[in-house]
Amino acid sequence: MLDPHELYQLIDDLPELGQPVLIQALTGFVDAGSATRLAREQLLGSLDATPIATFDVDQLFDYRSRRPTMTFVEDHWEQYDQPTLELHLLRDDDETPFLLLTGPEPDLQWERFVAAVSGLATRLDVRLTVGLNAIPMAVPHTRPTGVTAHATRRDLIAGYESWLQRVQVPGSVGHLLEYRLGQAGRDALGFAVHVPHYVAQTEYPAAAEVLLSSVSRSTGLLLPTDGLRSAAEVVRVEIDRQVAQTEDAATLVRALEEQYDAFARGRGERNLLAAESGPLPTADELGAELERFLAEQTRPGDNPPG
Repeated sequence: MLDPHELYQLIDDLPELGQPVLIQALTGFVDAGSATRLAREQLLGSLDATPIATFDVDQLFDYRSRRPTMTFVEDHWEQYDQPTLELHLLRDDDETPFLLLTGPEPDLQWERFVAAVSGLATRLDVRLTVGLNAIPMAVPHTRPTGVTAHATRRDLIAGYESWLQRVQVPGSVGHLLEYRLGQAGRDALGFAVHVPHYVAQTEYPAAAEVLLSSVSRSTGLLLPTDGLRSAAEVVRVEIDRQVAQTEDAATLVRALEEQYDAFARGRGERNLLAAESGPLPTADELGAELERFLAEQTRPGDNPPG
C-alpha cells in the first residue's frame, strides 16, 4: 500500500479539539430521500465550518464514471465543479468541536483511504466515528421514521433494536472504515435511516432529522435540526395531499401501515423485510405502484399545475 499520509494535507495551526467525534457523510452510496445530503447540508449551513484536511481527489476519483459538471457560456468554459473531499471542523450549539468528513466516496484505493482516515482519527484523538446512511424500506410515511444502528461494540448503540438479522449488501467506504476501526479496537458506529421507498427519489427531510437526532443521542453533540423539522412538515402535507388524490394510492399506504403495525406488534419475532402480508400485496408491488403514482404528481416545491 502507498503511504496513506500522502493522501491528504492537514493544516498546521490546529486548535484545541479535545477528543472530538468524527461524522462521516460521504456521497455516492445509497442515499434514499437524500437524507444524508440534507443532514450534511444542515450542519454545514447552520454551523461555522473550517476545512482542516484536504484529500488528493485525483488519487481516489473515477472521473469517467462520475463526470464533474462544467458550465459553458456562449464561447468559453466558465466554471468547473471540481470534486473535493475534505475534513471540516465544526462546533455544535454548545460550542463543542466535532469533525465532518464530506465529499465523494472514493472509487479507488479504498484501503489506503480508510488507513488515511484512521490515521487522522488517531492523530486528532477522535473518540468516536459515526457514519450516516439512508436506505429505502417498505414503510409508510405515516409512521415514525425508523433507523438501523450498528457499531463496533454493542453498548455504543444501547437502546436501538435490530431490524435485520443477516444480510449481504454491497460495501461502501464508510462501512469499511467502521469495520477496520473495529478490528483496530477503535469505537465506531453508524446509522441507516429508513425512508419510505416510494419517496426514495425525492428529498425526505424527516429522515435527515432522524439521522442528526440519532447522532446527538449517541454522542451528546447538540446538532441543529429546526430547519429540517419545518421542511419535514411541509413535505408530509404534500405527500398526504398527493396520496389522497386517488383511492388506489390511499389503499396502498394503508396496506403498508398494516404491514408496519403487524411488525411492530410482533417485533423481535418477525423481520419487517420478510413479514408475511397475507392477502396484502408484496412490499415491492406496493412500493413500485405508489412510487409510480407519486412520480407523476407535483413534487414539493414545484409550482402546482394550472
